[in-house]
Amino acid sequence: MSGPTSENDPGTASAIAADVRAGRRTAVQVAQAHLDRIAALDPDLNAFASVRAEQALAEAAAVDASPERDRLPLAGVPVAIKDNMAIAGSPVRYGSAATSEDPAPADDELVARVRAAGAVVVGSTRLPELAVWGFTSSRAYGATRNPLDPGRDPGGSTGGGAAAVAAGMAAVALGTDGGGSIRIPSAHCGLVGLKPTRGAVPLPGGVAEHWYGLTVAGPIGRTVADVALAHGVLTGTPVETGDLGSLRVATSVRSPSPLGPPDAPRRAAVERAAARLREHGHLVDKADPRYPATVLNAWGRSWHAGVAEEVTRLGLDPDRLEPRTRAIVRKGRRGPGDGRAWTERAHELFTSYDVLVTPVTARGPGPAGALTEKGYLATYLASARSIPFTPAWNLAGFPAVAVPCDGVAVQLVGPPGSEAVLLGVAAQLF
Repeated sequence: MSGPTSENDPGTASAIAADVRAGRRTAVQVAQAHLDRIAALDPDLNAFASVRAEQALAEAAAVDASPERDRLPLAGVPVAIKDNMAIAGSPVRYGSAATSEDPAPADDELVARVRAAGAVVVGSTRLPELAVWGFTSSRAYGATRNPLDPGRDPGGSTGGGAAAVAAGMAAVALGTDGGGSIRIPSAHCGLVGLKPTRGAVPLPGGVAEHWYGLTVAGPIGRTVADVALAHGVLTGTPVETGDLGSLRVATSVRSPSPLGPPDAPRRAAVERAAARLREHGHLVDKADPRYPATVLNAWGRSWHAGVAEEVTRLGLDPDRLEPRTRAIVRKGRRGPGDGRAWTERAHELFTSYDVLVTPVTARGPGPAGALTEKGYLATYLASARSIPFTPAWNLAGFPAVAVPCDGVAVQLVGPPGSEAVLLGVAAQLF
């Protein structure tokens, strides 16, 4: 599926890049159109933490003047950057009042890679404090709203990025995913989001590991082609899906948590995906992963410990954090969890199957800002009921894609290094 291009809809990343390379549009025209949409829409949506209007237009002019323009894979593509990644000259606030207002001295590596490919960075996007929740609001910066239904949350923690892409304020967003933070907002905003294999894409901050291996960085886009294009730039290797042939596909709606069985629309989406994949010649069976009873507890311990480590690494004053974030830091003193038993079972599943299809979330998005003032326990329980399907794959380090299937997203999971296969299957669904 590819989005239309018009005065009111600047189009997909793939279409923009092709137009700019061919001279049908200038990068400055594209950047201005997106900046105009930001000015018109973001006062209500609150997707952006900062907007780089002057710098973006200068970057776009440089793309237009570049002798390499016709070879730049992201020529003129407006990209939004999650506000836990460094953009040279802009502060990195992590959705928190506890962080520094000093500008970053240099781009993070993944930001530098998209710029080198011709992208234009239009701004940084909202997230919950330290990217710790599957919704996007904070006491410091308020609630971000879902462009599909402004009364609803866009999901999180890359909710600002997803809202920016869904509203046509950016063509691609870069985000991080430590428990579903790319896939959840992609699902809630009708987008495609890729959580890559652990280690495939450089992490923000130049760290080798984040949240004890849970976190990866990846793209959100309007189409599978856009996400494949951006992922190729981030990894340095273009994605080639090729002929998928007949794959072995497992489907499962079994939740890893008793708190979060999926609702009827999520179960129906998996059934629709199964039927469509059979039409494409794949062998589809129902098969549940052998989730250990402790899988989400193991993920949770690493999440808690990772947040505590990050607070120390960033030199933050815990007293300036939200109370529920301070609670996470206290719990993190126990140290990380052990995901080895689950990872072995996950590898075992993919000796019999090439792809697993599950829901992304157990239900749709909640009201915007509903959890902003809640404490740790209420927020944790609400999250556990809504988003049980994504964290296990962070613990294992496997790639996963969120992709719409007739209006409700499903999650596609594969073994390490299977991003091209997952994106090829996603293209058969959307």
